[in-house]
Amino acid sequence: MESAILSATRFIPAQSREMSGVVRNFQSSFCGKMICNKLFVSNNMFTQRRSRATITSLFGRKVKKATVAPTVVPEPDYRIPVVLLGLAGGLGYTDNLLAAAPVGLLGLLLLFQTTRVRFVFDNEALEVKVGKELDDSGENVFVGGKNRWKYSTFVNWELWWPNFPVLVYFKETQTKPEGQIHFFPVIFNGKQLYDIMVERAGPSQTSGPK
Repeated sequence: MESAILSATRFIPAQSREMSGVVRNFQSSFCGKMICNKLFVSNNMFTQRRSRATITSLFGRKVKKATVAPTVVPEPDYRIPVVLLGLAGGLGYTDNLLAAAPVGLLGLLLLFQTTRVRFVFDNEALEVKVGKELDDSGENVFVGGKNRWKYSTFVNWELWWPNFPVLVYFKETQTKPEGQIHFFPVIFNGKQLYDIMVERAGPSQTSGPK
C-alpha cells in the first residue's frame, strides 16, 4: 500500500481538469482492493495550468488538525503586598519596629515582583518570566535550567487558600526524576490562576477561589 501511495503522482493529470475517475480506480497492487476514492482526495489548482492531488484521508478517516491552546497570562494582583505594607504600618504605629521592618521589606519586595514577574501558560508548559519584555525566563538559581515546566510532568499542585490565595505550590518531575517542589506567592489574579491551572495541568485537591 505504501508503494502504491508513493506512486500516485503518475495518475495525476498534467493540466488543470476534473479528476473524475482518476483516483476512483486507484487500487492496491497487493490485494486488488480499493484503498481510497475520490471523496477523500482534494484537487488543488496551481498557476501555469498545473494541479496536484492530496490524499486527506484513508479508509474513511478524516485527518484532524491539532488545536493550539492560546497563551494565557494571569493579571497581576497587588493585594498581598498592600496587606503586608499596611500591617507594617500598623506595627510601626504601635512602636513595634522589630516586627514592622521585616514585614515592610517583604511587602516592598512582593510589590516590586508583582510589577515584573508573570506566569505564562502556553500550549504545552508553564513558564515564569521576569522583566518588561518577558522574552526569556532565564536560569533557575536553585536547580538550574529555565523556569519552564511541561504540564505533562506535573504530579500535583495546590492553591492556598481558596478565599484569599497566598501561595501556589506544584510538584513536577521534569527538573528531577524524583520530583521538584516549587512555591510562589500568588501575586496574580487568584481566580484566573486557578482556572488556567485546572485547564492545563488538571484538577487540584483544593477548591477554587471564590
